[in-house]
Amino acid sequence: MRLSPLALGLIATISWHACADLKQQVAESMPELESLYLHLHQNPELSYQEEKTARRLAKEMRTLGYEVTENVGGFGVVGLLKNGAGPTVMIRADTDGLPIIEETGKPYASKVKVKDDAGNLVGVMHGCGHDIHMTSLIGTAKQLAANKDKWQGTLMLVAQPAEEVGGGAKAMLKQGLYSKYAKPDHVLGLHVSASVPAGKVAIAPGYALANVDSVDIIVKGKGGHGAYPHTTIDPVVLASRIVLGLQTITAREISPLEPSVITVGSIHGGSKHNIISNQVKLQLTLRSYNPDVRNQQIAAIQRLTAGIAKSAGLDDELLPEVIVHESESIPSTYNNPELAEFVTEAIKQEIGANNVEESQPVMAGEDFGLYGRTDENVPITIFWLGGVNQTAFDAAQKSGEPLPSLHSSQFAPDYPIAIATGVRAMTNSTISLFNKG
Repeated sequence: MRLSPLALGLIATISWHACADLKQQVAESMPELESLYLHLHQNPELSYQEEKTARRLAKEMRTLGYEVTENVGGFGVVGLLKNGAGPTVMIRADTDGLPIIEETGKPYASKVKVKDDAGNLVGVMHGCGHDIHMTSLIGTAKQLAANKDKWQGTLMLVAQPAEEVGGGAKAMLKQGLYSKYAKPDHVLGLHVSASVPAGKVAIAPGYALANVDSVDIIVKGKGGHGAYPHTTIDPVVLASRIVLGLQTITAREISPLEPSVITVGSIHGGSKHNIISNQVKLQLTLRSYNPDVRNQQIAAIQRLTAGIAKSAGLDDELLPEVIVHESESIPSTYNNPELAEFVTEAIKQEIGANNVEESQPVMAGEDFGLYGRTDENVPITIFWLGGVNQTAFDAAQKSGEPLPSLHSSQFAPDYPIAIATGVRAMTNSTISLFNKG
């Protein structure tokens, strides 16, 4: 691959070429980082409830000499380390756990149970690797603070709450993240991968993660006795027709060159064998990359559901309601190609080119993309941090058996290797950005 002038400039200006010092310093810091990881893993908190997690991260940053502000956009934390004139580099980590009962069998498994917003008692687990993200953030913060002679500028750490519900980045930006604290020149993030071996990193230039929308469809009808269906307009039948009709949107309306997913994840209606109900509720998730495709999906759903209802003889007042939960919608994450290439080269310098892969975009969502969609138009890049134990990865490759995915109750990353790799990759990327001129 022919490198751009930006990436070639990196090779000439990078200040910490595959530095044995960094590898050694990270190794020396691992006992305390592992202790932090185990604490975070065993004490997860749900979205919008990350109070203790935020307090611990703020304490870690202050101990390292950062200027810290808490309660930004909820339980968000911002840490600043100013080190002379130069660019501002922001590193973001997410902090919330998931309502999952951990079933890894590990001695350090989470045993936390709390009540969710609906009052239900649920288990809580860091099933998406946010504990590794936070630990890597603090590990990187430690390296940058200890090696201030190797860079100049302002380092901005962001510990962001409520990523799992798509609210944290919105809240922090709305509260003035870029105006009250610092406007970054570059934004970096990492995310643990459940399909890449620990010790490796993967990065996708361009689109990396998808637009995500949660949509409810309330299908109405005219209920009655199950023995006399001819006197009703059955919403269960209408909902069934709608579920099948939705499949034609991606298959027949959206260009096959544009990724699109429309999944019906939930269908609820009726109360008894012999009762035709008045209503059925569908819950959907929509995924895409292109904003125009996202708009096309929603418009097609609205048109198709109304058409099916009218064909059954329903009046306008009983047409289906299509509810898009805009507060939960998040845009696709677009890795700035130049920044992604620069970061790729920096990581290769540190952990070796054979440990860095180019990944394909995925249909999972991440509110990290919002940091690059403000009026400031800041370039952003997030990379995948391998989390799978190498032996388990090799066995899965041989057998064809799937590995536990993110959000699985059995997801158990090889955390010591992942954390060390994450700190080295992020530290060298950040120092390289400070020094690229």
